[in-house]
Amino acid sequence: MSKFFKWTVLCLVLGGILSGCTAKDSPEEQIYQILEAAVKKEKTFEEQQQPIAELENKEKEYYTTILKLGLREFDQIVKLSNEAINNIEKRKELIEKERESMLASHEKFKQIDDKIKNIEDQHLKKEAEKLKVTMIERYEAHEKLYTFYKKSLDLDKALYTLFQKENLKMDELEAQIEKINQSYQTVIEANDAFNNKTNQYNEEKQKFYKDAEIEIATTDEAK
Repeated sequence: MSKFFKWTVLCLVLGGILSGCTAKDSPEEQIYQILEAAVKKEKTFEEQQQPIAELENKEKEYYTTILKLGLREFDQIVKLSNEAINNIEKRKELIEKERESMLASHEKFKQIDDKIKNIEDQHLKKEAEKLKVTMIERYEAHEKLYTFYKKSLDLDKALYTLFQKENLKMDELEAQIEKINQSYQTVIEANDAFNNKTNQYNEEKQKFYKDAEIEIATTDEAK
């Protein structure tokens, strides 16, 4: 069973030194540096997208092939099921890397709190507070997505374990597939919520940079 999700990533912009804030930088410039450093922390998250998609495609092949095999080819079913389980374990490792990357980004992002307090322009301060809330909601959305996706992988693994039972009953198989389908729907909704928050944050961040008159050059649009 395969999910085929495309997860939206953040825009990365250039135009300032990300080595750290200095006393001469304005609060707005310091926020800019922190936000872009937080994006860089998500590089590992972005790097996992293609490998996960490839593994999902491969798992779909396993599932389709198993369904086409007859009972007389039980040994082949067991072999493919074990390969599918190995595929699932690899994806579990990748989503853990994703989560670690997001947690690191979140830790960096927390540094903007003190900088927002120092913004004198009330309009800009309001914008900064808004994008802060959006980003926090995005981190929370990813945590939910991670939890639901991980649960769906456990259900997939249970399915391939069932395929290895010689006396597998059809109602038992159908019940497991129903659980998986319900889980997929939850993951799809969580995935959409995460992508929507990412797009919203990208827009709010660009607006803040523009209104704060921070000169930037977009180098990587959200995918």
